[in-house]
Amino acid sequence: MVATVMNDYREAILATADRAMLDYAVKLTRTPGEMNEGDLAPLREQGFSDEAILEIVQVTALFNYYNRLADGLGIDPEPAA
Repeated sequence: MVATVMNDYREAILATADRAMLDYAVKLTRTPGEMNEGDLAPLREQGFSDEAILEIVQVTALFNYYNRLADGLGIDPEPAA
């Protein structure tokens, strides 16, 4: 399951809430300028509180920041042991 999620989460068998969270995180990552209030509805429909949504946004943003930092500096994310 982990390999499927890492390869393409849309192919994995996931809870509806997990899929909504990942859909939101992917949109925030790929097209942040297109985010709008309507993007929160699927999360709220799945029971995510405002605090949980904030956490999703913060974690997504942090990983995007770290990835861009590593890419910009040419850092190998998984150096050989």
